[in-house]
Amino acid sequence: MGNTVRFIDLTLRDGQQSLAATRMTMSQALSVLKIIDDAGYAAIELWGGAVPDSCVRYLNEDPWERLDAYTATLDNKTEIRVLLRGQNLFAYQPYPDDLVIAFVKEAIRSGAGIVRMFDALNDIRNLQISLLAAKAYGSKAETAISYTVSPLHTTEYFVDLALALQEEGADQIAIKDMAGLLDPLEAPILFGQLKQSLSVPLIFHSHTTTGVATLNAVIAMQYGIDYIDTAITPFAGGASHPPIEVLIVFAEALGLDHGLDKKRILKAQKKLFGIFKALRDVIPVYGQYYRPVAYEDIDRRAIDRILTLLAQGGTQAIKESLSLMRTLLIGLGYPPYNDEILTSQVPGGMLTNLQSQLKQMGKLDLLDPIMEEIPSVRQDVGYVPLVTPTSQIVGSQAAFNVMFGRYTIVSDEFKMLLRGEFGRTPAPPNPDIVKKVLSPDDKRLIYRPASYLLPVLEDTYDFPFIKTHRDLLLHLMLKQPADDFLQRKYRISVK
Repeated sequence: MGNTVRFIDLTLRDGQQSLAATRMTMSQALSVLKIIDDAGYAAIELWGGAVPDSCVRYLNEDPWERLDAYTATLDNKTEIRVLLRGQNLFAYQPYPDDLVIAFVKEAIRSGAGIVRMFDALNDIRNLQISLLAAKAYGSKAETAISYTVSPLHTTEYFVDLALALQEEGADQIAIKDMAGLLDPLEAPILFGQLKQSLSVPLIFHSHTTTGVATLNAVIAMQYGIDYIDTAITPFAGGASHPPIEVLIVFAEALGLDHGLDKKRILKAQKKLFGIFKALRDVIPVYGQYYRPVAYEDIDRRAIDRILTLLAQGGTQAIKESLSLMRTLLIGLGYPPYNDEILTSQVPGGMLTNLQSQLKQMGKLDLLDPIMEEIPSVRQDVGYVPLVTPTSQIVGSQAAFNVMFGRYTIVSDEFKMLLRGEFGRTPAPPNPDIVKKVLSPDDKRLIYRPASYLLPVLEDTYDFPFIKTHRDLLLHLMLKQPADDFLQRKYRISVK
């Protein structure tokens, strides 16, 4: 373990995406961004993920203008990170290479200093184009390992994957534990072997839904992981990320220099509670959890006990440290953990959406059977990690199976997954399901999925609402929602 650790803030992107359905407006984010910037983070994740889609679909905002405003506010002082779903860009299916290159190029020219890219299947082929584009246009290329648990996903698997990404040219590598599945008993093994095997910096990213992420973040500090993703209360904890207020106290107890201005973080926290209140209609846990957290509120005896147990090691000590950490966080007003996700592997945001959809349909009683069906569907389709878009595809198919009988109704996206149109699944899909779902004429793709897609930027698009190159990129990726937004933006009615 070195004597420093650097933190990255995700409050205004993944934090609000996880807890407030990506409904934080640009003006709300800008009202607190400068305070967060002045706190001294290594980087701030501000764009990508569901933000571009949410901007045009729900907020009536131009996502490019949002990124421009962030860049102007930060004035090149802190690196902006954006999250890219590899070949899927900021949407849900693979796009042609020329469109991926154009999006990466425009994001970097608009201020992105770090492009984090991941693939839901861990198919490196789906990261190659965005990785090359990020490096070509001057950004750091950060590739992410989508962490999951299955008979195939061993420590050796993840180390080999990380080495392959490093060989591809990744400038840094993230361990992306999107559902909070990493067992604290396994974390020291994974972190230790990755640090020993790689020469590029490592980032730890996890969500606190299952109650293990904050402890794993502390273990990551102990094992010299270079950067840790965090969020500021009240957009931390629950389905979001480990709270920086808590991790700062652990870092100091470990004797690590974190380089953050603690007073500015509390100033940002106060501002964020106002935004949290303004977004209360889209925050399911509003009014049940969260209160201001000061550093002196955090029980130092519990901190010391957790660190003592981690230093002691062994199954019983780590289990006790996890119990203490969960108790500590609940005592500070963060939402309780959800152990069911350790079995279903459903990310917190997906679980919230599923609950909402079933409630609207008057079928909330089907939630438990659907959660039980999800692991079986995941196994049938080759043990895919559950992260956008595979989490939605597998979750929807599990719902169809429960409502109508197993594979009686099958979504087009599920068929695409079986055919390899999203990439190579970790294991071959269940041949019985393939035979039942696909027709004899359906053939699995054997090459990189995007290699079957024709370029799109060389065509002519004669729409009155496409006035700029950026407009065209939005149109090609988001289709009708982007077209509707652009027509509103330019006050153009198309019949």
